[in-house]
Amino acid sequence: MFKITDFIKNRIIPVIVIDKVEHAIPLAKTLVDSGFTVLEITLRTDCALEAIKQIAKKCPKAIVGAGTIINPEQLSQVKAAGAKFAVSPGLSKQLVSEAKKQNISYLPGIATVSEALLAYELGLTHVKFFPAESMGGIKTLSAISEVLPTLRFCPTGGINPNNLHSYLALNCVICIGGTWMAPFSLIQKGNFEQIASEIAKTQNILKKFCL
Repeated sequence: MFKITDFIKNRIIPVIVIDKVEHAIPLAKTLVDSGFTVLEITLRTDCALEAIKQIAKKCPKAIVGAGTIINPEQLSQVKAAGAKFAVSPGLSKQLVSEAKKQNISYLPGIATVSEALLAYELGLTHVKFFPAESMGGIKTLSAISEVLPTLRFCPTGGINPNNLHSYLALNCVICIGGTWMAPFSLIQKGNFEQIASEIAKTQNILKKFCL
């Protein structure tokens, strides 16, 4: 079973929006061939569940998860589709409970100290910090981590090649998520060559900062 702690293996989690199911496999292969094996497919389109199913079935090296989970029913749906983990934009006791019932690794989002404290009270050890840049970025995350040092974070929202190294340098951050490597505009066009180019740029940044 995939565990949230396994995110450390891929310090960057591509957050993907797919609106044409035929783009799912070539996109997944482009990312996996470049070393990014943990993929988050957001449930923002009608074909998202089918995209997860196709990737889970046809790309065995990919660890595919589902993002933008907002109700308990979606947890059972994404698990049935083959998702290994689930991510939500916010924190919900109902979703935490259902994820345990479904036995699926779950990463809820938090944006404030109060939400982080609730996550801690619920026994969670890993959460998403979202929307990271809008909520104060590095300074806010560092402040939350100081008062809740056992929590580990995956910041998303506004992360890009210019600031990713600052987030990954924090001890409380196990990984980051973002759309810049595979932006929706390029996915829509099926421009996988350009996506591969964006991935290469990210890899060079990681090498530069030894992350």
